[in-house]
Amino acid sequence: MRKRVRTVRLLFIMTLAVMFMLAANVFLVSIRKVHMRSGTDLSAYADSANTVHETLKAVRGNIYDSQGTIIAQDQQTYNIYCILSPERPAVGEQITYVQDIEGTAMALARILKADYDTIYTYLNQWETKHLFQTELGTAGRNLSKSTMEEIQELNLPGIEFTDSIQRVYPLGRFASNLIGYAQSDENGTAVGKMGAELYLESYLKGIDGSRTYQADSNGYILPGMKEEIVSAVNGYDVYLTLDQDLQESLEDAFEMTAERFDPLRIWGSVMELDTGRILAWGQYPNFDPNILDIQDFNNYGTQLPYEPGSTLKSFTWAAAVDYGVYDGDAAVYGGPYCYVADENNNPLRVQESRSCIYNAGRANYGMTTYDHGMIYSANTIALEVQNTLITPQIHLDYLKKFGFFDTVNSDGLPEESGILNFTYAADRASLSYGQGSTVTMLQLMQAYSALFTDGTMKKPYYVDSIRDPYDSNHVIYQAQTRITGQPITEESAKEMQKIMWKVVNDEGGTARFYRIPDCELMGKTGTTQVAINGSYASGYTIVSLMCALPADDPQLMVYYAFEAGYNPNAHYYSQAQQSLLRKCALHLGITSTPEEEQPEETGEEEPEEPVITEVVTSEMPNVVNHSLDYAYSKLDWLNTDLVVLGTGNTVIDQYPASTAMVATGQKVFLLTDTNSFIMPDMTGWTRKDVTALWAVTEFGIRMSGEGRVVEQSVPPGTLITRGTDIEVVFE
Repeated sequence: MRKRVRTVRLLFIMTLAVMFMLAANVFLVSIRKVHMRSGTDLSAYADSANTVHETLKAVRGNIYDSQGTIIAQDQQTYNIYCILSPERPAVGEQITYVQDIEGTAMALARILKADYDTIYTYLNQWETKHLFQTELGTAGRNLSKSTMEEIQELNLPGIEFTDSIQRVYPLGRFASNLIGYAQSDENGTAVGKMGAELYLESYLKGIDGSRTYQADSNGYILPGMKEEIVSAVNGYDVYLTLDQDLQESLEDAFEMTAERFDPLRIWGSVMELDTGRILAWGQYPNFDPNILDIQDFNNYGTQLPYEPGSTLKSFTWAAAVDYGVYDGDAAVYGGPYCYVADENNNPLRVQESRSCIYNAGRANYGMTTYDHGMIYSANTIALEVQNTLITPQIHLDYLKKFGFFDTVNSDGLPEESGILNFTYAADRASLSYGQGSTVTMLQLMQAYSALFTDGTMKKPYYVDSIRDPYDSNHVIYQAQTRITGQPITEESAKEMQKIMWKVVNDEGGTARFYRIPDCELMGKTGTTQVAINGSYASGYTIVSLMCALPADDPQLMVYYAFEAGYNPNAHYYSQAQQSLLRKCALHLGITSTPEEEQPEETGEEEPEEPVITEVVTSEMPNVVNHSLDYAYSKLDWLNTDLVVLGTGNTVIDQYPASTAMVATGQKVFLLTDTNSFIMPDMTGWTRKDVTALWAVTEFGIRMSGEGRVVEQSVPPGTLITRGTDIEVVFE
């Protein structure tokens, strides 16, 4: 009993002692301004103590392509700020402001590659403006970690750093008018301004956190004081349907077209027919979101309604086929179509009139068949189909079933609905062959998805999924194929496919120059005048191609259009489109090596023929957690260009990922060390190759220019570690 009493008494005395010490510490801090435990003199701080609230920035979500290649991401950078005031208290014997202005300016100018006089002017503002602190303009912002560390090693008094986040786009101009860009606001937060970055802002932006603590007026944290931290919640990651290979092939084709035709603009897309997944989408000129060299903010595929020309004829024929009145072998006159307006304001064919429609080049096909009207893309036979086999109103009803003159509403794309002109006989006549009214590429893609398949129409989409950055298996949104109608029956669609096969494969077909050796195509060409302010611009046309491949089992749809000065051989010089179509065939695992058929003579020099090489494609094996020898055995037969990163013997990551398609000559990256690797010689690498290196190593790389690598900041053969500043220049 006595022992228990002694124990209680001892605990009571110890509790009193602790309470006394706490009270003494409070007394010393508040009255004497001395921290009892550390003995720190707080008088320099407590006189100006205040509560500081800091925002902890959320990291904006990444945007990926369908294979996981980063299209957009936040990159940690650093900003310099300089304390100029001699009144800032020292820390021990160490001064905390810029005292040696000349020496500091010289050191910073050298590292930042900035003008010495400019840096000196910034640092001298205590004398000139009595500024307590300053930044160094653009030269001192968004610095890499290695640059920041190089400056820190100099121990320059008064030179300090704040963390910064910069939105970067490793693939540069890749689908830029679709991706858009995000830009920092006045609070340093990246905000979507255009494209997917804007449309998906609520998913990408995340939620900022906060940090609260006590500090003096100079920013020193008071010793022993409590911090309150609310962690930031990073934004969701977005995965798109875009395929990097096809997207870059589309943009390469744009460059080829630009070089030959000097066009005002080019636009195009590749889409999976069964799903509506957009695999490539682009336009020319585009822009680099890293530097915002924007010439046109419009997305041509949705915001550029235009008269499509003959690619719209397919729906004139489809209406007649589905209405049950079409006989492709029936005879029809393919000469000039002169007309007057009947009592219903429809075009009525007559022998003579002031209003006459002609075929391209005023060709007269005489008595031919309705099928050949499509094969030759005859305007006058399109008028016969619309006005004899059916009526303009029936034609219009079908066009609306196909979704024309209405918005498609695909993943927030800014969109025009086009303009229907259907008042006068001339409007209705023009509509039969694709002029007088306007549509968009997106509408054409949705509509043709019915013609090229079983008559069901699919909504095109480019956002595949939205996922939790902390757990990629947690899917916030998953896209699904959406059927938007069935404007024609499956039987009618199959009949149209037979006709569109002839457009490509008949000796007189307007799309014969687009054939590729890999597989057969089906489709429709278009050439139309350009309408500006109600009249046609002299000398300019829109040349287009809509096709599907392979013809016997259509899987991909390709649309390609450009606006340029009139060229009678525009469809003849088809190397750009052929290169894209061959890449699509390769994507489907279809390759061929026979010589290409020579196109007919047109009186001009023949176009260069593409070089055809033997290519083998296969599904990329999974070699992660296997030895390098195992990886070699799995990949050697493909003759890929293997790049091993690191000195380990076990593969810990790979690019491309398993199940992705890989082809002969393609670079394959095998990572064996997460912290270092020997820098390869990147001369001649494409942007895709460099971004693959970035993706598999997660070593940031700054890229500038377009084309292929001509310069790299780190010499080949150099051992590099995480944080190394790597820069490559393309030309």
